Amino acid sequence: DVCGPIRDNEPADFVFDRSMLSGPSRALQADHRQNQATDPCIIMRDATADKPFNVLFLCTGNSARSILAEAILNKVGLGKFQAFSAGSQPKGQVHPEARKLLQSLGYDTSGFRSKSWNEFAKPGAPALDFVFTVCDNAAGEACPLWPGQPMTAHWGIPDPAAATGSAAEISLAFKDAYRMLSQRIGVFAALPLRSLDRMSLQAKLKDIGRLERATVPVKEPG
Repeated sequence: DVCGPIRDNEPADFVFDRSMLSGPSRALQADHRQNQATDPCIIMRDATADKPFNVLFLCTGNSARSILAEAILNKVGLGKFQAFSAGSQPKGQVHPEARKLLQSLGYDTSGFRSKSWNEFAKPGAPALDFVFTVCDNAAGEACPLWPGQPMTAHWGIPDPAAATGSAAEISLAFKDAYRMLSQRIGVFAALPLRSLDRMSLQAKLKDIGRLERATVPVKEPG
């Protein structure tokens, strides 16, 4: 989890040989995981190139907002974060306007797909450090049990896929969603994670979700 639990393929830092992993030591491992997940004084682990912080963005359809968020964090947090996205009721395809916007901003969109959040609750799924909901519907639903005991927060923004009107107005709705997500994700990526205890970090994550509309313009291709 966010405090660096023992992952399935890692030995416990207090286990000195494999024989100790049987019997009572398993209970010690469980206590160690639980303490790290709940102790407000625990500080986060370091993110490294081979073990970045795993972040999952959720919305209902996983076709627009969560896809944009995944793209943004993987760009601005390269080497520190690994972003994913999923939906409670996935549409099965990325919204054409979301893909079009990302392509216009220089993103490689070939790897994006709309998928169920159940993929991230299966055995072998990435151990998550953070889970953020970006739509109100997903925030109100009962989530799966995530591996890694991640920290969570709600960063709801209006659904650009629900926009109506002219092509220009719909395009603007997606650009607005990108601006808001970019602002919040930029603040998150700049947090001094190693110097914040769990309680302080949770408060900051909630504050990010309360940020007003971003004023930084989306850069159009030249």
